[in-house]
Amino acid sequence: MTKASELAGLIGQEVGLSKWIEIDQARINAFADCTEDWQFIHVDPEAAKQTPFGGTIAHGFLTLSLMSAMSYDAVGALEGVTMGVNYGFDKLRFIAPVPVGSKVRGRFKLLSAEDKGGGRWLIKHEVTVEIDGLDKPALIAEWLGMQFVPA
Repeated sequence: MTKASELAGLIGQEVGLSKWIEIDQARINAFADCTEDWQFIHVDPEAAKQTPFGGTIAHGFLTLSLMSAMSYDAVGALEGVTMGVNYGFDKLRFIAPVPVGSKVRGRFKLLSAEDKGGGRWLIKHEVTVEIDGLDKPALIAEWLGMQFVPA
């Protein structure tokens, strides 16, 4: 675990790489059910074959949502953290579609860490979600998280 006092020395560095996560049709369908986004390019393999994608693709927001699991795996929380919350994004771009049957993983680079006082740390990571075997990433984001560490 990283100590808050060590964050300044890590800025600009890669601080984590998650394990691969498989994107199968069952995961895509479950996400569609949760979000009520049943667009055919996600849930209808036969119709999706007729598109330039050649088959179903993951929802962009499914890929984005998996960043939480990627972060737990690759970066973790600060030492002594009592709570962490998603604080949003400064930038987010979906670069390439994630075909069904692909694997994705997150690569985390620490961009900034601001001591907001009262044990609150605003941490920004550049996250690149890679697709196994493809040159283009699924997405690139500047993701903000607020971690609470007893002062």
